[in-house]
Amino acid sequence: MITALNLSFLKTRLFAPLYSSLAILVCLLLGQEGISLLVGNLQRQTVDRVTHSFQVKREGERLLGAALEEKVALRGRLLVNDPIFLENYQEGKSTFDSSLDQLSQLLQDDSIQLDRLHQIETFHTQWQSQFVQKVFEGAVNDPELLEQSSLDPLRSLVSSILTREKELLNQSNQRLSQLNQVGIALNILNAGIIFVGVGLNLWLLRRRVEKPLKQLTQVSQAWQAGQLETQLDYSSPDEIGQLAEVLNTMAREIRARQERIQLHNQQLEDLISTLSHDLRTPILASRTTLKAMLGGAFGPIDDSLEDVLNEFHQANDDLLKLVEALLDISRYEAGGSRNLNPEPLNWQKIFVRVTLQVQAASGNKCELSHNIAPSLPTVCGDELEIQRVLQNLLDNAIRVSESGKCLWLEVDAPEATHVRVCVRDQGPGIPEHERERLFYRFVQGRGRRGGAGLGLYLCRQIIEAHGGSIQVESTLGRGSTFWFTLPPASTQEHSIDLPLSQNGEISPAADPQPAQF
Repeated sequence: MITALNLSFLKTRLFAPLYSSLAILVCLLLGQEGISLLVGNLQRQTVDRVTHSFQVKREGERLLGAALEEKVALRGRLLVNDPIFLENYQEGKSTFDSSLDQLSQLLQDDSIQLDRLHQIETFHTQWQSQFVQKVFEGAVNDPELLEQSSLDPLRSLVSSILTREKELLNQSNQRLSQLNQVGIALNILNAGIIFVGVGLNLWLLRRRVEKPLKQLTQVSQAWQAGQLETQLDYSSPDEIGQLAEVLNTMAREIRARQERIQLHNQQLEDLISTLSHDLRTPILASRTTLKAMLGGAFGPIDDSLEDVLNEFHQANDDLLKLVEALLDISRYEAGGSRNLNPEPLNWQKIFVRVTLQVQAASGNKCELSHNIAPSLPTVCGDELEIQRVLQNLLDNAIRVSESGKCLWLEVDAPEATHVRVCVRDQGPGIPEHERERLFYRFVQGRGRRGGAGLGLYLCRQIIEAHGGSIQVESTLGRGSTFWFTLPPASTQEHSIDLPLSQNGEISPAADPQPAQF
């Protein structure tokens, strides 16, 4: 049961092996620290044992020396009746008693040693009762009798005490040596476990973190490129596995949603294209009929009826322009650059034509000026379509500008990678939140009402079909600048089909007719 829980924990937690390794490492360090404390404690005990043995040896030798001093004093007393030998004896006895007390204190925890001390004390007491008192009372006159009072048993007992201390010291040294060996073995084991643990953790981190993150990065890049069918191939109950499952689910839902949106948009575009195409013929017929009626083909008309017919004719023209714009948008969305007739663009001619048409349509409401930078790179494009874009931008600029204001048309090449065409006005400007969606379908900026919101979207389609981009810069109260970029002919050949002469160079096209809006 515990093993199953541990395995479940390792599988469901991403960093569980790392946590487990850290826990094992902490336990090993604690064990090593415990061994170190034991070794240190045993080392202190060994030092204390050495000191203790040294003291026992010193007191044992002192005790034995004191006994010998007693014996020498007794012999001197026996041979020469001199009071000084009595003093020497008393000093030896005092030293003996003091050493015996010291040894008793030093060996009080060792019953074997205490037993031997007791034997020493008994022997000394018997020795004193048998010889010492008689010698000082003069009862013993035979020196040979004193020679028989040997201290060899005392010497043997002291020697056994010292031997016992040496054995205990050797045992302490052996335990210390064994514990040191255990510590060394534990250090080697710890080093091996740490080495294996680091290697295992690195392998697990690479397998469970690095590889999934690399795959997540690759799949995210594929998603960024629009390949939402790519899925994360990582199944695991850990955190990354749960994240992978959530992201895969999100990608599938987004892909399904995009497919539904694309299908809906395609159906809507097909409907708009079909309706626009079907509406164009009756609208053209109505316009022809209205022109005929206004021209008197069906008889004379009075002024009130003529005004009504003029309004109908204007509404018919507006509806026809809307239908044609929808048809153009459908054409660009379906074919893109395949609908273009590219040729080297003559900016002077384009600007002059656009200026004349816009001024004629607006009744010279605003003053128009243009500026063409020298040494521009050759740009190829459909002149009629570029002219449509400029005319649309100028119409919008005039609509938001006050009468008598100046508008500017400019073309330059700030970088060698593109040519930039600008239309500047002095209108009220466009708020930032409107600028972001200005080039989308059916979107109109503030102060730029009047159409269906398809003009700027069509301009974007035309410019993108030429391999360029269109943007707007604006400051509230200080006007706006609409500009678009076109690539030079050297790079443009890869994005649109340019007409080539027999030697492979770009061939000039016929002079196009002015665009009709």
